[in-house]
Amino acid sequence: MTLDRRTVLSWTAAAIVTPFFAAAPSRADARHQALVDRCLATGRKVLTGKDYPDAPKSMPRAKAVMIIPELVQGGFILGAAGGRGVFVVRRAANSWTYPAFFDMGSGSLGFQIGGKVSEIVFMIMTEKGLHAILDSKFKFGAEAGVTMVAVGTGIEGGSTTAGGADIIAYSASNGLFAGASIEGSYLDSDNEWNAAYYGPGATARAIIIDQRFSNPGAEPLRQFLAKW
Repeated sequence: MTLDRRTVLSWTAAAIVTPFFAAAPSRADARHQALVDRCLATGRKVLTGKDYPDAPKSMPRAKAVMIIPELVQGGFILGAAGGRGVFVVRRAANSWTYPAFFDMGSGSLGFQIGGKVSEIVFMIMTEKGLHAILDSKFKFGAEAGVTMVAVGTGIEGGSTTAGGADIIAYSASNGLFAGASIEGSYLDSDNEWNAAYYGPGATARAIIIDQRFSNPGAEPLRQFLAKW
């Protein structure tokens, strides 16, 4: 069988281009896995570190956990915040779902100076708090009947009294940010990242409620949370 010149050239071009397309998912997977790994590191810092003695005591009662390993806040005149993390829900005692990716962001007007990077672990303590996050784009301070208590440095109104709260936020911050607060911030599922990490059709609900997706890269995080 003989091949004409155009066929040879098209096959050669395909052989050259294909490796570049094949490499793209690997790069995306590495980026998504790196975020899951950073969430694990933040979880360990809060739940096993000496700075938050109440966190491991509250953890056994938590219905779900949202971990944001890096929330960046900063600006002059116009302040803004942004970050990404994972949401994990308790299935049973010592058993957790695979993590779903969520975005956290906010914007605020006013004179704000400097910048701040925060690591935040949100413990969702009630069914009301859990459904508020899963059912819609959740906005802190705007959800009727959902209460939050902030514990740690860098968040206005921080308190170690969390009894009865729907959500407890443990935060560690570096840097200065005048007037910074998570009031008005929102949480929303990032289904583009969910699909990239788990496969087509992976949404927050499909991962958490239907439990139709899994990824072995998330096992260390699930095993760590299984201690509680």
